Formats: sequence, C-alpha cells, structure tokens
Amino acid sequence: MGTTRRRTSRAAAAAALLIASGCLWPVGRIAAGESLAPVVAASQPKMVKIYGAGGVRGLEPYQSGFLISASGHILTAWSYVLDTDYITATLDDGRKFEAKLAGADPRLDLAVLVIEGEDLPYFDLAAGVPAESGSRVLAFSNLFGVATGDESASVQHGVVAAHTRLDARRGAFETPYHGSVYVLDAMTNNPGAAGGALVNQNGELVAMLGKELRNAQNNIWLNYAIPLDELRGSVEQILAGKFRPSEDKPALAVDDAIDLADLGLVLVPDVLERTPPYVDRVRAGSPAETAGVKADDLVVFVGDGLVPSCKGFREELARVERDAALKLVVMRGQELIEITIPAVGGEPQVKPNP
Repeated sequence: MGTTRRRTSRAAAAAALLIASGCLWPVGRIAAGESLAPVVAASQPKMVKIYGAGGVRGLEPYQSGFLISASGHILTAWSYVLDTDYITATLDDGRKFEAKLAGADPRLDLAVLVIEGEDLPYFDLAAGVPAESGSRVLAFSNLFGVATGDESASVQHGVVAAHTRLDARRGAFETPYHGSVYVLDAMTNNPGAAGGALVNQNGELVAMLGKELRNAQNNIWLNYAIPLDELRGSVEQILAGKFRPSEDKPALAVDDAIDLADLGLVLVPDVLERTPPYVDRVRAGSPAETAGVKADDLVVFVGDGLVPSCKGFREELARVERDAALKLVVMRGQELIEITIPAVGGEPQVKPNP
C-alpha cells in the first residue's frame, strides 16, 4: 500500500507540476474534472532508464526506453549508448538489470533490449494507436540523464503539430530514416530523451521519441517521434529472431562459404572481444570495391544479421554461399548505405521452373 500511495502521489505531483509550469496548455484550458495524473501513474512503471557507452568519450551515456513485454523486452533508440557489453536498465521502482541487445534495425533507428524479468508492466504494441495533428500527447523520457534509483521519468505535455516525413541530419550527415514522424509541440529533443514513449491522453502508446536531430532545410532542432506503425514490423521480426546479433545465433555455416579474402576486404585489427567491424582496406579491383565498399565503412548488417563485431561479421559470412549475392548495410559517417556484392564464385544458382 505504501509503495502504491508513493507512486500515485509522485505521479500526481509530476502531472500537477507539468501543467502548472508548462506553457503548452495553461491549467485553465484543461476541462473541469480532467486530470493527467491517472495517465502518468499508469505509464511511469513501464518506463526504463538506460545507461551505457558514452561517458568516457564525453558523450551523453543515458537514454530512454519502455517495456513492451511482461518478460522484459525494452524498445529504445539505436545509438552509440548501446555500443557496449554492459548496458544497465533501471526500472521505475529502482530495480537495476543488466540488459542485452536482442536486436536492432539501424535503418529505423530502433533497438530492442531484454532483461531477466517476469510479470512486468508494459506497453502492448498491438494496442498502440495513431495520432492526428492537434492530438494531446504526453512524452515520457529520461531527459535529465538520471538513473540512480526510483526517479520518475520526466513528463512533457504537448500536441502533435504535424504528421510528415523526416528530413533531418546530425552534424554534417543526413539520417538514414526518412519515414513518417510526428512533429511535436514539446521540447523532447534533449540528451537522454531518445527512445522515450509518446502516449495520448488516454495513456495509449502512440510513438517512440526520436534522437537529437536538426531539420535538413533550416537547421532548426526537431522535436519528433516515430509512429508505432513504422516500428511495429521490425520489432516483431526482432522478437521472432531476425535482426539480432550474429553472436547470439546458432552456427549454420555452409560448406562453401564466402570469406573476407573473396570479397577483397581487410578489417581493422580484431584486438578486442567486440571490435567494431570497420573496413581498413579494400583491395583494388575486388568485388567489394566494384560494389562500392570503401575504407572506414562500418558494416552493420549482413543480410538481416546484425554484426556488432569483427567476429560477428565473419560468423555471418560463414552462413553465405559463394554462389549467392551478398547484401550489406554499412554506415558511412552517419549515413546507412545498402550494398549488394554479386556472387564471387562458381555459377549462379538457377531454380527450376515449377
């Protein structure tokens, strides 16, 4: 009872402070008897504060996430924060877990983590709803970069200002995702907020908060969220076993597999347990050079296999026959590029007509 009262009063106080101090909707414009406290109270236990890589490099080491299953799956943004073997996920009640990367789709800027939990409160993706322009929304995130215990997620009250396509960049690089987004009338573009949850005034999940990005046309910071309809398919595939790290997959090596020498690729020295698969050199005239692979490219996918390391890249190649075309997704700067390298050995396989 004490814990329940504490959470309820905490949520009510947060909602009251939000309404009283926010400039988006003055208190007088909230309908009589209407309160955001129940929505805040129901949503807070589903939020997750994520701590990972970044601190030693002077970058923000925190970001946000939210539970999407009772068994501990967490939806969040794909970012450098997850580029570590030690990701900490802190729940609303203060419990800390070591989170593992279950899978990611960098083309949609999403990742799914998993912790060892059961009977956890969560947002049901299947029950998520779209939002119309002008809809009231609440944005939950760890925008203050705090994850020491049972702190509540920050809550911002705003509206969906527009439903459009993303045309944005980070630094000098365009983002790989150019799909549908909700532009928000709330300052969600803050360090630590990426991967947070956007819900409507009924507490239904609407979207995932995006990263810190600027409009590619006018250089203005964007406050946006990616609708569930854009994310749901990839999340379902990750939960079904696709887009997951190659190191977590069973060994399915083929007899006549392709290798780095066949492609004409030389990776950076594999000196760490999880050395990122950067391309060090591309041999002149090789299949990789012809297809457009360049030095300093970071290999992200082989087919639908996520490759977080040099070891993972080799393991994925061991599953590809020499007679098959090889599909890669590389990150060049901060741009994702899809590259197809034709079969490098033997005659292409031809399937008989039925």
